[in-house]
Amino acid sequence: MEKLSNGVRDHCLISDYISPSAPAPLKQPFVIGVAGGTASGKTTVCNMIMSQLHDQRVVLVNQDSFYHSLSEEKLKKVHEYNFDHPDAFNTEVLLSCMEKLRSGQPVNIPSYDFKIHQSIESSSPVNPGDVIILEGILVLHDPRVRDLMNMKIFVDTDADVRLSRRIQRDTVERGRNIQNVLEQYTKFVKPSFDEFIQPSMKYADIIIPRGGDNDVAIDLIVQHIRTKLCQHNLCKIYSNIFIISSTFQIKGMHTLIRDINTTKHDFVFYADRLIRLVVEHGLGHLPFTEKQITTPTGSVYTGVDFCKRLCGVSVIRSGESMENALRACCNGIKIGKILIHRENNDGRQLIYEKLPKDISSRHVFLLDPVLASGYSAVKAITLLLSKGVPESHIIFLNLIAAPQGIHALCKKFPMLKIVTSEIDASLNEDSRVIPGMGEFADRYFGTNNINSKASTLSANLKLS
Repeated sequence: MEKLSNGVRDHCLISDYISPSAPAPLKQPFVIGVAGGTASGKTTVCNMIMSQLHDQRVVLVNQDSFYHSLSEEKLKKVHEYNFDHPDAFNTEVLLSCMEKLRSGQPVNIPSYDFKIHQSIESSSPVNPGDVIILEGILVLHDPRVRDLMNMKIFVDTDADVRLSRRIQRDTVERGRNIQNVLEQYTKFVKPSFDEFIQPSMKYADIIIPRGGDNDVAIDLIVQHIRTKLCQHNLCKIYSNIFIISSTFQIKGMHTLIRDINTTKHDFVFYADRLIRLVVEHGLGHLPFTEKQITTPTGSVYTGVDFCKRLCGVSVIRSGESMENALRACCNGIKIGKILIHRENNDGRQLIYEKLPKDISSRHVFLLDPVLASGYSAVKAITLLLSKGVPESHIIFLNLIAAPQGIHALCKKFPMLKIVTSEIDASLNEDSRVIPGMGEFADRYFGTNNINSKASTLSANLKLS
């Protein structure tokens, strides 16, 4: 039967790990789209995000810059022109500018004069950044524009509030009289909102009620962006690290298990949910064999057959928290154990190991919820290799990982796969993951003293 791969990934290597003469890899920026009705507070939201991302290079691109210039004939009937219709924008130029910024090239973004309704070419180029924010009423309308985005936001504000803001903006900043503003709103703005803008809300990853007044939502968004920026960069460096898709459900679970005030019951409950997601994702990286079966309707279905030769290896103690999820997904799976003692910040000693005798012929899930410096993981993987397990047959599953640990493992074991749910910021001086979640095993097993740890450890030194 034909062997099927688990998918294709782009392979990008950083210049530090290849020939000095080779070109450096492209660092893809994180692109955010911010849409919403006229005067909904989109610019305020963008400015608040930018102010909190002060340590990143952030580029703000306004869709308003890409309005078509009006001809003399259209200028004579400017009050009959619908500026809220998708055709009012030069989307082709917008796409060209965004593609250049994404590819790391500076670009001249046009400037639009709302008093004379003409597009003016900018004389100073806009340089690319780590984060690109594209803001405008219809940035979520065109699928080609949406496809450029890593995060899509819709700012949802009450219609009466938006109208009052629009009146103030157009009369003060754009030199229009209030009667024309109201006529334009009734004839064009509201119908276009109902037909084009509001329907685009369904494409948003995040909907912010009350716009810039919603500090909680903006704080969560910024925290999410920071996490994704870290993950984004490391995934471009190493093709063998895989991060489960982040959602606000997953972010909420991380919030709970990281909270120092979370009870043991809740910690275990939400940790188990996250572990199950990581295990399921890890199973997706196993080789599969094509298989045809007959359904109860007599039809032929072409699917895949699971890889049968599997086992788990947990790093005592915290890795044992992941065993139940693996057993729930793989009925009857064998699980071995490894105990590694931390001698100092960079020293590890193998104390105990009990592994399946035929482990060399199996694909191995290495279980440890926290990847910190990587020293223990290196020791465990080295042991597996010494037992004849091919490096490409090892999948390391964890909940959180520090960049230092990822660098250590991926550089030493390029054929190893790492599956995690979040990459944290760094390590502190004690080699603890920051922000981290504390001593995982103590919180999971409720062992906060030496005697209870010893009794738990003694009970667990056996092959499952």
